[in-house]
Amino acid sequence: MTWPSSRGPTIFPDLYRIVAPLTPEVRVSAVPLVQLTRETSPHGGPRPLPVMTSPAVRKPSWIKVRAPGGTNYARLRGMMRESGLHTVCEEARCPNIGECWEHQAATFMILGDVCTRNCAYCAVAHGTPKDWDPGEPLRLAEAVARMGLAHVVITSVDRDDLPNGGAEAFAACVTEIRARLPETTVEVLIPDFKGSATALQLVLDARPAILNHNLETVERLYRLARPGGRYDRALRLLATARERSPGALTKSGIILGMGEEWDEILVAMRDLRRSDVNILTLGQYLRPSDGHLPVARYYTPAEFAELGAVGRDLGFAHVEASPLTRSSYHAWEQVDKALAARTS
Repeated sequence: MTWPSSRGPTIFPDLYRIVAPLTPEVRVSAVPLVQLTRETSPHGGPRPLPVMTSPAVRKPSWIKVRAPGGTNYARLRGMMRESGLHTVCEEARCPNIGECWEHQAATFMILGDVCTRNCAYCAVAHGTPKDWDPGEPLRLAEAVARMGLAHVVITSVDRDDLPNGGAEAFAACVTEIRARLPETTVEVLIPDFKGSATALQLVLDARPAILNHNLETVERLYRLARPGGRYDRALRLLATARERSPGALTKSGIILGMGEEWDEILVAMRDLRRSDVNILTLGQYLRPSDGHLPVARYYTPAEFAELGAVGRDLGFAHVEASPLTRSSYHAWEQVDKALAARTS
């Protein structure tokens, strides 16, 4: 038996989920290589069985990028060091760091460089973070002013140890930047704050131009990939942000290749539209190290283009979809494109 599409079970997904484990003859090029199976624990509750993975998938040619360098890259890196600032570009080993920094665009990471969560796909260090430095927003704003940036992205590690998850730090950064550069648009890529409406409101009150929270993966893989997160909580946060700040843009992203099926991607995209998200990013998962989730498959540029078209049909104001797309990739262009699409 062979499925009629190279993407997997797009016609009878429920039948596939029942039959696939029982019939080894089923051949699907996009079969997830990470399986979530469960058994009953001695205490009566379900528990995950050991993760089964297949041999490593070879990285295709379209994933390779040039090593970072150039005048702007070196200057920006030097300024980061002088100001004692962190960027997710470096901490998460983003493949686009050379291109973005040459465009004088960077994603600043506040609240330290140690995360209180341990997502199975993320390269950022986890453990017990240091106390937050309240002088960080001022240093960040001064650095942004020296660079003369037109668009700034601010993200953070998860800080579940702080009362509001660090929401005050996001708000302070937006306020300090706007005081120095009123025309600069500020995008915040926030954690889920454990679903705290109070923390979310603190950020919204600072009036960022874009509020971003990445969904990251499909619902079935959440327990494996994001054990500290919740799929429905992420969607609820995004929907609440749109309800409370209808004039602002919201944004979310999904990384592909951790074992999801094509149909599950479409469901996640529809869920994000139901949360009234304006901007969607879709990119390829790249394994940071052998200690992280393996890459189940690499999606082709044509498949990303097809998903981008689907996203636009669903009503997203802007969709950025390519193998190397990350949450902040071409962020400096996304604001204008999303606003133009929303008003047209």
